[in-house]
Amino acid sequence: MPRLLPHRDDLLIAAAGLTGGLALYALGLASRPVTAGLPQRLALLSLAVMAGAELLRRRKPLAGLAVGVPALALDLCSGNLVTTTVMFTDLVYAAVLYGPPAAYRLLPRACEVLSVAGTLLFVAIVRRPEAVLLGLALAVVTIAPAWTGVGVRRHRDAAEAARLAAERTVLLAEMDRRQAVGAERARMARELHDLVAGHLSAIAIHSTAALSINEERASREALGVIRENSVQGLAEMRRLIGLLRRAGDADEPAPTPTLDGLDALLDQARTTAHGSGLRFALHDGRGPRTLPAPVELAAYRVVQESLTNAAKHAAPGAVTVELTCDDRALTVRVTSPLGDGDRSPRAPGSHAGLIGMRERVALLGGEFAAGPEGGQWHVRAVLPVDEEGK
Repeated sequence: MPRLLPHRDDLLIAAAGLTGGLALYALGLASRPVTAGLPQRLALLSLAVMAGAELLRRRKPLAGLAVGVPALALDLCSGNLVTTTVMFTDLVYAAVLYGPPAAYRLLPRACEVLSVAGTLLFVAIVRRPEAVLLGLALAVVTIAPAWTGVGVRRHRDAAEAARLAAERTVLLAEMDRRQAVGAERARMARELHDLVAGHLSAIAIHSTAALSINEERASREALGVIRENSVQGLAEMRRLIGLLRRAGDADEPAPTPTLDGLDALLDQARTTAHGSGLRFALHDGRGPRTLPAPVELAAYRVVQESLTNAAKHAAPGAVTVELTCDDRALTVRVTSPLGDGDRSPRAPGSHAGLIGMRERVALLGGEFAAGPEGGQWHVRAVLPVDEEGK
């Protein structure tokens, strides 16, 4: 909504100029009329008009300048008051400072042209050296305030641009912070699921077996597996909590599992799936090459989650883990017998594992697929190997 009342500073400037001009006129400090026959009191009229134009200096600066030009001409012809001239210079300054971009660019040039043309006109009419002084005075009244307005406007625009840049930087920093927090939360969720889900699944499977089989030996074996997985799960949780507490210590890198630990991972899966009819086999075709740590961690977690899912859902049969690697990518394949749809799973699932595997592979720019095919459940992850791993 446009401002209807003049700005307070504009009111003060207009009041000061009007009061000063009236005081000068009362003291007889007005110049004599240049044009014969014009009464000197017309200088008071031009003073009042110029003071009124000052009220427009901020809201409509070009209109204020347009009103001030004839008021200044009348003032110069009828007996000049210094305050009228001073207020006119302020109108020129305000037109450049508060006016549209076109005025900011063109008005200083127009003042320069006007000053040169006015000086030449004074010299042609007066034909005396004092004409040059009149041209200099015209330049002071027009060029000086115009270029002063240019300088102030440039500084103001630069300050505004710096403020906007600072706000944009703060906004981007906040967005980066939120994205970092979200990514860290997602990473923590994946790690927590991968570390604990396998142990909890084993506990659920063997506790179900202990409750359903009324044999002391089988129950004791199941309870032993339950205790072992409980202890391991508790140790993993403590390790994860310790890592979170030492997150700011850059001198202690967090230990991460590697693919060399797959044999132990399969032994753990055999223990978890004991008595279920599942057989586990590993075909490692990586060769002697060294893989980047993020690739090894992602591949390890994919195999770990796939074995956990097989222990919960797969039908009796062979679970195969196959690793192949070429110059571009490491491929992980895990196949397991597809369970009967009528048979309930050995432990409940939430599909969070599939989501976590997909996210891990996507973070490395790889490809992930999981689903039934030919009576088996297939998990396939292709993890690109960067230059550091070559």
